[in-house]
Order: sequence, then C-alpha cells, then structure tokens
Amino acid sequence: MSSLTYDLTLAGLSVGSAAALTGVGLIVTYRATGVLNFAHGAIAMVCAYVLRQCVVEWGWPLWAGAVVTMLILAPVMGVVLERFVFRPLSVLGGDPAQTLVASIGVFVLLVGGAALLWGQGARDDAPELVSADPWGQLSVVLVLAAGVGAVIRWTRFGRELRAVVDDRGLAVLGGIDADRVAVAGWAFGAFTAGLTGVLLAPFVRLDPYGLPLLVMEVVAVAVAARMRSLPVAVVVALVIGVAQSQLTRLHPSGRAEPLLQAVGANLFVVALLVACLALPRIGTRDVLPRTATARVPTPQGAWIVAVILFLIPLGFAGSDLHTSVQVPALGVVLLSLVVVTGRGGQISLGQAAYAGLGALFTALLAAGRFPGLPRLPELAALALAVVLVAPLGLLTGWPAITRRGLALALATFAVGVGVSRFVFAQPYATSGLSLGRPAGFEGDRAYYVLELALLTLALTATHALRRGRTGRALAAMRDHESGASAAGVQVPALKLLAFVAGAALAALGGGMLGMGLRAFDPTAYDPVRGLLWFAAVVVLGADSTLGALTAAALLVGLDAGARGGVAAALVGVLAVLVGRFPGGPYEAVRRLRPRREAGLTTAGLQARRRLRRALRTATPPTAASGAGARHSQEPSTALPAAPANTPTADPGGARPGTPLRADPGGVEQDPSRRSRPPAPHAGNDSPPWPPARGGRAVLTTHDLRARYDGFTALDGVDLTVPPGRITAIIGPNGAGKTTLFHCLAGTVRPSQGRVRYGDRDITRLPAHARTRLGIARTFQQLAVFPTLTVAENVRVGAEQGRTTDPAAADRALRLFALDAPLRDAPAADLPTGTLRRVELARALAGTPSVLLLDEPAAGLDTAEVTALARILRALAADGTALLVVEHDLDLVADLADVVHVMSAGRIIASGPPAHVLDTLAARETAS
Repeated sequence: MSSLTYDLTLAGLSVGSAAALTGVGLIVTYRATGVLNFAHGAIAMVCAYVLRQCVVEWGWPLWAGAVVTMLILAPVMGVVLERFVFRPLSVLGGDPAQTLVASIGVFVLLVGGAALLWGQGARDDAPELVSADPWGQLSVVLVLAAGVGAVIRWTRFGRELRAVVDDRGLAVLGGIDADRVAVAGWAFGAFTAGLTGVLLAPFVRLDPYGLPLLVMEVVAVAVAARMRSLPVAVVVALVIGVAQSQLTRLHPSGRAEPLLQAVGANLFVVALLVACLALPRIGTRDVLPRTATARVPTPQGAWIVAVILFLIPLGFAGSDLHTSVQVPALGVVLLSLVVVTGRGGQISLGQAAYAGLGALFTALLAAGRFPGLPRLPELAALALAVVLVAPLGLLTGWPAITRRGLALALATFAVGVGVSRFVFAQPYATSGLSLGRPAGFEGDRAYYVLELALLTLALTATHALRRGRTGRALAAMRDHESGASAAGVQVPALKLLAFVAGAALAALGGGMLGMGLRAFDPTAYDPVRGLLWFAAVVVLGADSTLGALTAAALLVGLDAGARGGVAAALVGVLAVLVGRFPGGPYEAVRRLRPRREAGLTTAGLQARRRLRRALRTATPPTAASGAGARHSQEPSTALPAAPANTPTADPGGARPGTPLRADPGGVEQDPSRRSRPPAPHAGNDSPPWPPARGGRAVLTTHDLRARYDGFTALDGVDLTVPPGRITAIIGPNGAGKTTLFHCLAGTVRPSQGRVRYGDRDITRLPAHARTRLGIARTFQQLAVFPTLTVAENVRVGAEQGRTTDPAAADRALRLFALDAPLRDAPAADLPTGTLRRVELARALAGTPSVLLLDEPAAGLDTAEVTALARILRALAADGTALLVVEHDLDLVADLADVVHVMSAGRIIASGPPAHVLDTLAARETAS
C-alpha cells in the first residue's frame, strides 16, 4: 500500500509540476501587463506540435528541437503578441474588454491554425523532453519559480515590474520603459506555456482542442494565488495534483459512481469552480468598461439580403442542404450571446454548456430516459428542455451579480468546463444517444423550414429585449452599471434576466442543432467551442442580431470542407484586430468609406460670421470668476436662462472687489451672496417643475463610519439634508466627501452608523431602491449611456424612478434645452457640457425629493454654470432637498444655504456660506 501511495504521489507531483508552470507563466504575464492570457494553453499546444514536428517528422535531435521550440519559438511568440496585438490596445486606451476579446482571439487563431496545419486527430507520439521521473519536472518548476521570485524581489527589473503593476502611467512618468517590462513578461509567459505543453504532450492527447483546454483548466492555481503569489500557485498546483492522483485509488459503487469518478479525475476543474465562484475577485483590473461609442447602424437593405440568403438553401439538395440545416440552429445559439453580452453587457464564456444541455435534455425527453417523465414528441421535448434549462442560467447569472469583467469571464468559463466534464462525460450522455426530428419534418428541407420559423421566433424575442423599457434598462446597465443603478434600474434582477433568457435561447438552439444532426454529440458543445462562439459574435457586432446570423453562416460554411479550422482561424484574426474596430466590420467599412464634407447654406455661413464677430468682441471672464475658468472650454450649447416664472433670489449688495458673473440673458448675478432664504415663485404662474412629492422627508446620517483596508474614510459623520434647501459639502481631496456621498446614494455600505430617509432606515438599501424612494444622484465622472439617444437616457430616469407622469422625460428635456434637435442624437457624439446636462435631466426625470449632486458644474462653461444655478434654486424653492459636493467655492457661495467643511473623515465646521467661507479664509491668512 505504501508503495502504491508513493507511486501515486510521484504521478501527482508530475501533473502538479506542469500545472505550477502554467500558474507561474500566467501570473508573470498578468503582473507585467495586466492581461490574463487566455491563449496560454494554445501557445502550449503549438509548441508541443512544433517539437513533435522537428523530432518525429523531420528527424532532428531532441536537444535541437527543444532549443528551437523553447528558446526561440515560444519567446518570439510572446514578443510578437505583445508588440502587434496587446501594445496597440494599450496605446488605444487599454480597454480591458477589448484586451480580453483579443486574448481569446489569439487562442482561437492558434487552435484553428493548428487544426489546419496538423489536422484535428490526436497524436500519441510526442517526444519526452524530460523523463517521466517527476523529480526532474519538479526541479524545473522550483528553479523557475525561485528564480522569478528572486528577480521580482531583489533586482531593478523586479522593482520596475512592481511599479508598472501598481500604476503604469506613473511608472512611465518616472522614466520606466513599460513596454520593455511588458515584452519581458510576455516572453517569459510564452516560454512557460511552451514548456508546459512540451512536458504534458507525451502523457495526454496531443490535439488542437484537448491540450489547450487542459492547460486552461489549471488556471485555477493562478486564481487561487490572486494572480500575485508565485509560492502559493506552486503549492496549490502540487497539492491538487497529488490529491487528484490519490483519488484514483477510490472505487465508489452505486449510481453516483460515474460522477464521483469524474470528480476525482478532474480535481483541477473542481478547483477552478471553487476559485472562480467562491474566492474573491482576482483584482482591480477585472472591470470591463464599455467603449463610449454609439451603436453602428445596420446597413440599409442588409436584412433583405439576409432573408434571401437564408431562403436559398431551400433549393439545395444532398450534403449541401444537410450542412445548411446547422446554420439557423447555430444562429439561435449565437443570439443568446447577443442577449447576454450585446444587450446586457455581461461576459459569458459558457453558453456552449447551455446549448449542450438543451440538446441533451431534448434527446433524453424524446427517448423517454429523463427521470420521472414519460417519452415526449420531439417538439414537446424541445419546448420542455428550454423550460428546464432556462433556470440553470442562474449558474452564471448569480455570480454576475457580484462579479464583472475578468472575474465573470472566469466564472462563466468554469461553469462551462464543469458542465462539459461532469454532465456531458457521463454514460447516459455518451452511450449513442440518438435524437429524431419532429413528425412531418423528418426531411432536411422540411426541417429547415421549421428551423427558419423557430429562428424568426428567437429574433423576435431578441428584438423585444432591445425595445421599450426593458431594452433601455439593459442598455443602461451595459453602458454604465453604476449609473444605471443610480437611475433606479434593478441591476441584479436585470442580470439574472439576461442570463436566464440567454440560457433559454442557447438551449433552443442546442436542441435544434441536435435534431439537425440526429444525435447528441458532446464534442459539439465543448468549452473551446464556447470561446469560438463568443469571439465570433463579439467581432461581428455583439449588439447586432444580423452579426450573430453572419457568424453562424461563417462558422458552418467555412468548416464544411474536408479540413476544419478555417472558421476558427478567420475569427481569431478578426478578434486580434478588435482594438482597431471595436464596433465590428460595419464600423470598419464606415471608417474606410470616404467622407464628404458637409457644406453650410447661405444662412449658416451668415450665422457663423455673426458668431465669430460676437466671440471676438466678447469680454473674457476674469480669473476671479472661478467657475468658468476651471471648466471645460469645449463648445456646447449653454443651458437656457430660467423661465420667467423661475424663482431667483434678490442679488443684494455686491461685496466690494468681487466681480459679477453675467447670465445668458444679461442679468448680473452676485457670486458672493452668502446666505438667503428660498425665494418664492414669481407671480401666480405654475412652477417650472412639479413640487417634490413627499417633500418633507429629511435625509440624515448618524455616527456614519467607513473604512477601506484599515484606512478610516468616515469617522462619525452626522449630517442633515433638509427639504427646500441647498446643502453643500466642501473640503480637500481625501477628506471623505466622496465616501459620504456614496454612503448616502447606496453604492457604499458604511461599517457603522445609520442613514435615514424620513422615518425609514435605508442603511442597507441598494442604490436602485433608494432612487425609487426619491433619492437621485449624479456622478463626478460622467454617467451617461453612450449607445442610447439623449431622450432615451432621460427616459430611463423617468421609467426607473418613482414618477408615473408620462410627460416627466419631455419636461426634463425642455428644462435643460435637450429637446429637438438634440433629443434624438446619440449620447456618444455629444460634448462633455451637453452630457452633463443629460445626466442632470435623467436624475430629475424621476421627480426625486432628494438630489445628490457630485460636482455638477464640472464640464460646464460660465454661462451654463449660471443657468444651472438658477435651475437648482428653483428646485430647492419647489421643496427638493439638494446636497452638492463641489470644489468651486464661488458656486458654493452663490448656491448654498448651509455649508459643511470636511477633513479627515469628519465635519469640522458648518454654517451659512458667509460665515464658513470667511472663517476658512481667515484661517488660511493666519497660517
């Protein structure tokens, strides 16, 4: 027994050593560049194939093949990827979403290229670079890990590496060549990938799909090490390897025997599931912001062409028609990615698992082998399979509530791998399970007609998720999740809806694909296939249903020949180029098309000349005016002057030496006005904005405390935001203003203390729930939804807020001069000042009783700031409670009724603006 234990331990150390190599390479690449290299397994596979080609096919000595493969090919691959794929992405802004897609694109490209060059069959004659003795492999791993750790800890390059990881921009300003650090990281990561592939190839199947997936499964060791600690990665890899080897001694019996054996043989997959679903996120780089570009419209006539092309196969016969049958089914599967990724903005790498479950459940139900259910006709089996699989979308939807970006990508990938290993590999799924077609649709042509009908149904459902209130909410969540939550969108529920709907569509497409092939084939739904589908949809336009159909036709049509891999290679090339054309091929065509300069009419030329004369003769504001001097100087349409019935305070007497700020109508306002009661409405006209409902509710905090990693951001803050008044918070950077603002808005939960809204404790309420109570906010950094128009942005605030007035959105648009022609303009095409007004209008559209404004004047010019101040005074006079965090003391003096000064997480002074600001000025003078 002891001998068996020793032998199994040695075997486990061998497997663990290869896994440790993968972990070391992934961590070094991530720490040097911030990229989680999904192509690591594909690089390992290519290197293993090249070594075999050199030694077995060409008869080279092993040492020569190893030198060429490990010391030349692998590092060169890493350098080429950094130089031509990932460095351009960092130059273009380093969008992590594009980086992830490019990494997956490299994976798909290498897999497809290997399939083209060496075929898709498995090879069992890979040469052994290191003997089967695990001590040799373990020694290589330990030496590499120790060497890398020493370099990172004690050398100049290591210090540069840590600096680049902490803040690449600051490191560059400090004189560090970040590109050199990135090249070194990619070269070493590719070297470890190649070494992993060469070590594993003699003991596993060497094929274009199996080896890359096997290497990617052991990414769990890097995630468990939080993508930072090399010793932790090595230890975790060795422990899992030994444990997996020891579990082979167990021989369970009973119905659970196949599942338990699968768990024992795939312990790295179990570790991947635990690491991605249970452990904290891998780091701060896991957020994938959406590029602020408007949606590229579908070319005119494209749908007519698509309909004609999909009808053409009805005239085919034989194998051509049999191949065409797969296109509508795969199109439905890819539409599920349009819903989850294109509409909902969520990364999902596990849709192949739901498609496979749909095919498997359909086959089991139609064969009468599903537990507890009788045999069903094929169409009924397909419908029930969709119903059964849809709730399973929670497997990936639930982690999406707390995870985004890379963490979510890993979680969905882990679920896909888990389903493939623990469900599709079971005997009931691999024992020749056949699947017939519905009665009356047995022939290929008749079945193709049925598929077109189901595809039309799927397109209708997908289209419905783009229109109306739900469509706008999904787009808002996709474009800016925090902004959507602040607008009242129930983000967690909406994420679950996207994943459940995506799972249902994938199951429908998977069942259709299975009936088209007349059998359930587990290899048609493996995780590598899921990566290929994801990359294809993204590069052809994730938000385009037409792009999904095009991707389905390409994937089926290009691989219909005798040699597979063409589709994967093409999709990989397009994904690698995604940084240049993030909107897909349609945007690429639009950019390449020559643009004709738009000419002005005679009236337009005269208006431009008058505007230029006015600008030349205008008196520039003095530096002391503050507000206009520090704001954006880009051209934008100024806010309108307040209507005639808008209340404005009496200017009063100007403080000597203080310049006056002119509003758009020429009325001079005194920015030094310190304190004033809310002004009543002028005359008997109705107010410009409906009075705040429930306007007597008061927002208060008591003993509010918040801490971040040992740092105290708030230290016992008591604050009252009364209705009908403008409360301002000022203070230096780091004083705790933003944290207090987040605690009031619901985006940060305090560690101690209470937040109350009237008599209700709202400390634990999320942001969207507070918005629906009547607490709206704006952001310091613009929170608009670039793929929506101006009117749709504002309508989101009205629909998700607490108002039931259908005219609220139009009223907000008019108030901020965002009606025609701006209302139908995409938000992505507008200047900063206009977008600030869009955000304010969206917040007001829900008729809040409390309005939290985080630097509302940022990006506005002097005229816009003056008009904004008049609107805010009108809102306060109507009963709205306003809290303003602002650095512009002139604007604070002009607006606020009460000013609170914060420092070191505490409120150190409060009172009327005149008293507080004069006291601060006296202290500064004395110091």
